[in-house]
Amino acid sequence: MTTKASTTRKRRSTTTTAKKEVNGKKVPVLQIENIPIGKIKPDPKQPRKTFDEKQLQQLSDSIKEFGVLQPITVRKSGKDFIIVMGERRFRASKIARKNTIPSIVRTYENDEVLEVQIIENLQRKDVEPTEEAEAIAYLSDKYQPSEIAKRLGRTDNFIRQRLKLAGLIDGFKHFVRNGEMTISLGVGVALFEPEEQQMMLETMGEDFNAHQINRMINNRTYDLEKAPFDVADKTLVVKAGSCVECPFNAANQGNLFGEGKMVCTKSPCFETKKTKSFLNLIEKSKKKNLLLIPEIRQYWADEEKNQLVISQLENNGLKVYLLDDVEIIENPIEPTMDAIKIEYQHYDYSQDELKAEFKEAIQQYKEELKTYCSAEKNGFVNGIVFHPETYQNKNVFIKVIEKLKNDSSEYSAPLANRKMADCTPEEQIIKINEREIRKRQIENNKQFEEVVQMIRETDYIDTKKTLSVDEMVAFSISLFENNVDYMSRQKCFSGFFAKTSKMSRVEIVEHFKKNFKKEIFHKLIRYMLTKQVHFSESNHNNNLTNISFYYAMQGYYKSKIADIEKSYAEKRNKREARLKERIAVLEKKIQELKD
Repeated sequence: MTTKASTTRKRRSTTTTAKKEVNGKKVPVLQIENIPIGKIKPDPKQPRKTFDEKQLQQLSDSIKEFGVLQPITVRKSGKDFIIVMGERRFRASKIARKNTIPSIVRTYENDEVLEVQIIENLQRKDVEPTEEAEAIAYLSDKYQPSEIAKRLGRTDNFIRQRLKLAGLIDGFKHFVRNGEMTISLGVGVALFEPEEQQMMLETMGEDFNAHQINRMINNRTYDLEKAPFDVADKTLVVKAGSCVECPFNAANQGNLFGEGKMVCTKSPCFETKKTKSFLNLIEKSKKKNLLLIPEIRQYWADEEKNQLVISQLENNGLKVYLLDDVEIIENPIEPTMDAIKIEYQHYDYSQDELKAEFKEAIQQYKEELKTYCSAEKNGFVNGIVFHPETYQNKNVFIKVIEKLKNDSSEYSAPLANRKMADCTPEEQIIKINEREIRKRQIENNKQFEEVVQMIRETDYIDTKKTLSVDEMVAFSISLFENNVDYMSRQKCFSGFFAKTSKMSRVEIVEHFKKNFKKEIFHKLIRYMLTKQVHFSESNHNNNLTNISFYYAMQGYYKSKIADIEKSYAEKRNKREARLKERIAVLEKKIQELKD
């Protein structure tokens, strides 16, 4: 007699021939078979590589109590079976010490198995991001991103980001898998070629440092919205084409920096276009007879980078005027209430006070607009002002300042140079008040000098305590006031004191202290590091300042420094090779003379 239980155990070898009708035709119904676990093998090509041990144990406990509720899918392979879908259930069943597992046997052709596995895995919620990226990259060989998105129920942007993540080198994928590196940061690194990714990895060192990676990404990318050229221009550099359609534009790689944000990830191409746009700007100014003014003050004209710009203008036959040599009138921007709110966001202003500021701004705008519209009547001509580093430029009205000559006409001596007896009563009051102001200033000078001398005589310098906020504030302002030049203030520290034009100097310091952040302090120190190096006969091998700076920068720009070192090494090797040849010839001649 055969029991019901024994019939169930033997059911594995039974194949049912039951059929159902589909569109009027009878087709075989897929049968569930209990296949011995020993005859089932995982697919070595299975895209999924990671399985959570804790979750596997939980599933195993469920299988012990309720069995496998959903059969796995397998395909025949000789005498055994290969898993197509359900490896997690298979692993949990082994842990539960099950002898058989309910299975559906199906036949697949060629790469259809892998495709089914990939789609099945990608529809799970707990898929590991880098495995998901590699799987989507496999599907992209056959399907368009939009089609993959529809199949998986994902957005097009999600698919494009995962495709980009697939290009991340293994060294960084490791950090994504263990959770140290975010997916967005991984996608940012994957923007670059594998060789450059490897350099970034080596620069970072063994310990993951998200802040350092972000800095390296920022140093290798360019905001196309601030480009000094038309990003839609296909002819600026013909081989490169338009930035709008370029594959190295992040906006074409899945909005990696925000919706529609255009960021160039190929620095050599960007620099080439920037240089070409500057040359075009020079040609435009020559052709239209426009004054081309670099944003350089006379005081900073001797700096090497500024000298390069000035010489480039001179070499192209242009007369160079600096900011000190001209008056400039720009087209004013009409203020809005939203702009006023942003400008005074750090002030506790009421709505009425904001309206008053807005009214004042509108009045100032009207006056500036009137000046701008009458500029040509007042002797101003069309010109262009450009930044000497970014080459960003704007059209303005310009008038060259005529240098004052000695005027022989008589004029009354300044009030300060006249004796009290020669002044009117009103002028005498002014002189008295000015003298008192001067006396107070002298007293304050002496008082401050005495305080400083007293502190210098104490052991303040040897104090073991860490710097207080007040000390960091004092040092920051000292560095800014005494060491940061005009152009650097505009470029790197434009909001250093924020909007403090209506404050006294004491109020400015108090305001700065109130809003002080250590990042400002660190930024100033890094600025000073770049400015205090020595050139001429000093270099990174013979000067302590330069050597320490060179070592410090290796932690940030190791790959770029390596590129520069390589180029100089190549030149040096070629030169030394030529010298050896020349010396060898001369030594041969010397030997001949001796013989």
